[in-house]
Amino acid sequence: MSSFELIRPLPGAAFGGVLRHPGNAHAAVTAAEEQPGALPSALAEASGLLLMQGMEAMADAPSLLVRLSRIFGPEVEDYRNVLTPLNMVHESVPEIFMVANKPPVSRAPPRQPEPPLTVDGKLPVRFPHRRGWHTDQSYRRPPPDISLFLAVRPVPQGQGQTLFADGTAAYEALPPSLKARVDTLEGLHVGSSAKRSRDAVLSGETPKPLKPQQRPQRQPVARVHPVTGKRALYLCEYGQMDWLEGPFVDMEPGPSGDGAALLQELMSHLTQPQFVYVHEWTRGDLIVWDNRCLVHAATWFDAANLEREMWRTTVFGNPGGAYAGERKSWIAA
Repeated sequence: MSSFELIRPLPGAAFGGVLRHPGNAHAAVTAAEEQPGALPSALAEASGLLLMQGMEAMADAPSLLVRLSRIFGPEVEDYRNVLTPLNMVHESVPEIFMVANKPPVSRAPPRQPEPPLTVDGKLPVRFPHRRGWHTDQSYRRPPPDISLFLAVRPVPQGQGQTLFADGTAAYEALPPSLKARVDTLEGLHVGSSAKRSRDAVLSGETPKPLKPQQRPQRQPVARVHPVTGKRALYLCEYGQMDWLEGPFVDMEPGPSGDGAALLQELMSHLTQPQFVYVHEWTRGDLIVWDNRCLVHAATWFDAANLEREMWRTTVFGNPGGAYAGERKSWIAA
């Protein structure tokens, strides 16, 4: 009998699930290691989004987060090896990426949307009113599979939320003609430091000379999930697509091209409220999400008066057959 119970969907959403577990973080990780197929199966069943509550003991035992991450794939990223600034890497567990507004990380939150609420007084989720939608490290081939995000010190609810959009449901809801179009389309993804984002191009910034391992990477817009076999929309918005040569391969490039118009249409469709879950964080919440079929976005919080600390791990190992045999694009040859 499984030690875990999946309750679907997440409150207020049409996808995801709460994963009930035995006791505290120590017991949950031990049970997951004893039943290694349980959590990956639950993640697939929940359309790529799991919430595990009551995991605050991980803050004092960070190796637990890494142990749990290994349940989801054979490789948990060591952030010392990917040119991540060391101030953003956990001091004793290099597989943990720190997201915090306090020193030494000192990472500011995103700006509030303008206006900060929708016309009916709700939190904006739909692009382009809501900016920042992306999937982790899509500028790599093969891209990562799974991310885990732990609330070590969240801010009060009502700010500092994380938004998730279901790329599988959004793909299935496309009109047949648009679905056929994206089935063979590739996006061109690049890191934000390359100065090839929409905002950088519009402002006339000089693009950064790129080393081979920094070059834009092609990714399918309709990505086939290697576990479920379902297609999901796989794209980002303004900051993580290449706006010099893209955002789409073999379409008119640049912020005013037909590629830009299609990206606007697809991102607006993908982030409609019926496809979105808004997570209000509580200390000890652990969210596991599948980058192969979800996009996510962060929201503003009052960083001048509040401290927030979150820990993330990134798991690789099963990107799908389209990436079979590929070397890591971001590692210098």
